[in-house]
Amino acid sequence: MTYCLAPNCQKPQNPDATKFCLTCGSQLLLKNQYQAIQPISQGGFGRTFLAVDGNRLNGRCVIKQFFPLPETQVNSQAMAKATELFEQEARQLLQLGEQHPQIPTLFAYFEQDKRLYLVQQFIDGQDLSQELAQRGAFSEEQIRELLDDLLPVLQFVHQQQVIHRDIKPTNILRRQIDGKLVLIDFGVAKQLIDTALTKTGTKAGTQGYAAIEQLRSGKAYPASDLYSLGVTCIHLLTQVEVDELYDPLEGKWLWREHLRQKGKDVSTQLSQVLDKLLKDYVKERYQSVNEVLAALKQVTTSTAKSNSTPKSAPRPTPKPQNWRLVHTVKGHSNSVQSVTISPDGKTLASGSSDSTIKLWNLATLQEIRTLKGHSDWVRSVSISPYGSTLASGSDDNTIKLWNLATGQEIRTLKGHFYQVHSVAISPDGQTLASGSRDNTIKLWNLATLQEIRTLNEHRDSVYSVAISPDGMTLVSGSADNTIKLWNLATGGQIDTLKGHSDSVYSVAISPDGMTLASGSADNTIKLWNLTTKQEIRTLYGHLNSVWSVVINPDGMTLASGSSDNSIKLWNLATEKEICTLHGHSSSVYSVAFSPDGMTLASGSADKTIKIWRCD
Repeated sequence: MTYCLAPNCQKPQNPDATKFCLTCGSQLLLKNQYQAIQPISQGGFGRTFLAVDGNRLNGRCVIKQFFPLPETQVNSQAMAKATELFEQEARQLLQLGEQHPQIPTLFAYFEQDKRLYLVQQFIDGQDLSQELAQRGAFSEEQIRELLDDLLPVLQFVHQQQVIHRDIKPTNILRRQIDGKLVLIDFGVAKQLIDTALTKTGTKAGTQGYAAIEQLRSGKAYPASDLYSLGVTCIHLLTQVEVDELYDPLEGKWLWREHLRQKGKDVSTQLSQVLDKLLKDYVKERYQSVNEVLAALKQVTTSTAKSNSTPKSAPRPTPKPQNWRLVHTVKGHSNSVQSVTISPDGKTLASGSSDSTIKLWNLATLQEIRTLKGHSDWVRSVSISPYGSTLASGSDDNTIKLWNLATGQEIRTLKGHFYQVHSVAISPDGQTLASGSRDNTIKLWNLATLQEIRTLNEHRDSVYSVAISPDGMTLVSGSADNTIKLWNLATGGQIDTLKGHSDSVYSVAISPDGMTLASGSADNTIKLWNLTTKQEIRTLYGHLNSVWSVVINPDGMTLASGSSDNSIKLWNLATEKEICTLHGHSSSVYSVAFSPDGMTLASGSADKTIKIWRCD
């Protein structure tokens, strides 16, 4: 459905193909490009919609619609001033989103029909308010993790001379693909409205979370954002409404009392940090993120010494796993070279040496459709993080992009002069990487469908490419027996990892971005620390080449497929083999976990796909 953006439209829902609203006659596409699907939220200053971008392969995005002035005050002069302020703020957001992976990218800003619009990257995930409702109050460890993850983002924002002004749980999203926290909604609309109407400065912020200086005078400092972060932490710790956490008669916070009522407590050190974040007077608070980070570092050191525990605890041990074969999927007329599962866990895609791609319903395991277009083997398939686009790499030297929902071919990307062995899409859905037998890696812009650059430091075929969860690092495995690390943004080579004695067929990165796994024709799997670039361990057990490695979304289990016809599961905490899965009668070329980590798909030279489930 297409949703009409006219504020007073009585029946805003329209069929997809409609260009003008059937009820009010308004044009439905913004800039003939952005199609609103459904509203996400609404406030006094505007509305937010889930949308798709027709110029970005119908990838999901977010439309923010602002009403800068009341209808009674709309005139050319006032609108011009509002638009000028809006553009200033929008350019600020554009710079922030382009430079930091935990701030949504701004795609466009414009005025249409006397309304102002931002179009931003869609972040697939839950906000912390939703997480609190589902999982309950946060522990001290979870609050520390929140601060460790979010403070560097806030530090970057403040370094750009920007104050967020509206930090609260609903404006902090946990990105599903990697668990990272993303800071959204920089209060542009509220700043715009207050400045345009009152000319006395901004009073953006949410009652209860905003510092007193914001609400009284409209002034905001880095310490104001830190105050709001402190309120966010005590709300998450107690799961008590903010209004109940402060006693205005006594002028004191009551979060400790609420914790004690629940039989909980936090360390003295963390209490001191939270207390200083929550001071009423600006001068009594931490003045910068650096001061908070330094205090937390002292907390960590002190706590570690008092508890006599190591600074870095090992990964928790996974629960016992019982994997069993539940189904064998047949349909391809030749070997299955690659399998992947969509981010929503509903669709399985398979590429085959019969030159086709098949889409399967993962719940029913019935074939949805067959995609035909390649003239040679399909070596690799990858689905975009938003689930709208499928990319396939083939021995016909091309990459094809497909609409996953309709099965229609979108575009063929040409540039490699030999087989394309591997394709991978970045977490933001903006960049495609392809590795080829022509010894190169090519990077492609998925918005413009143009080649960005070619990386040509490998001396032999590139069999596998993978992109880190933060979208900053590209990893490639090659027949030259090496793994190379690249800066995805610049294309610069970071390092070369050596250790395998034969071709590297597959590489995979853990969800936390800390560990790299590589499978090789030397029959081994190697684990690498991506921070130190050092080898952690070599896993032995397969009797022939390891064609595919993949890490479970929980980051605790590795699966590997081999020419010995088996799949092995490994515990990444103990670096020991968990079990071996037998069932294929020929080489296992590809393995893929479902998003919930409970289903494993495997593709084989025996022309079948097998589905394994964990009890």
